[in-house]
Amino acid sequence: MLKWAIVFLVVAIVAALFGFGGIAAAATDFARILFFIFLVLFVISLVMGMMRRG
Repeated sequence: MLKWAIVFLVVAIVAALFGFGGIAAAATDFARILFFIFLVLFVISLVMGMMRRG
C-alpha cells in the first residue's frame, strides 16, 4: 500500500510539472489517503505485536 502511495505521489509531481492541475490534485489526494491508511495499519500492527509479546 505504501508503494501505491509513492506511485500516486510521483504521478502528482509529474502532473504538476506539466501543469495538469486537476490530475495533480487528484493524485495527491489518493497518495495522501493511501499514506494515512498505511500509517494506521502500521500502528495497529505495531500495537498488536506488542500486546502479543507482553
